[in-house]
Amino acid sequence: MKSYNKAKERNLKTLEQYVPIVDRVHGSSHPEFHDVRRLFEEINLKVKKTGADTPELDTEFKQLREITDNYSVPDDVCESYEAVYNMLAELDEAYYS
Repeated sequence: MKSYNKAKERNLKTLEQYVPIVDRVHGSSHPEFHDVRRLFEEINLKVKKTGADTPELDTEFKQLREITDNYSVPDDVCESYEAVYNMLAELDEAYYS
């Protein structure tokens, strides 16, 4: 879980900033991002509640992979959207390594 903790430290604060903005900018043309935001908020809440412990995130990551088609970035989005998917994918991968 060492890599998960590093990924968490590296990405959570940026995701907290990016996810609401990307949702506001792209949510109308990519309604699936509303679900991405909801799942990220659930993940973030669980992470904060557990502190140094690793929360149970299997369900959230499974749903994220389904919603995002394994974090496939749409062609018509900005770099921030792509960054969100890349950071979520990194967290997901680190969680299982």
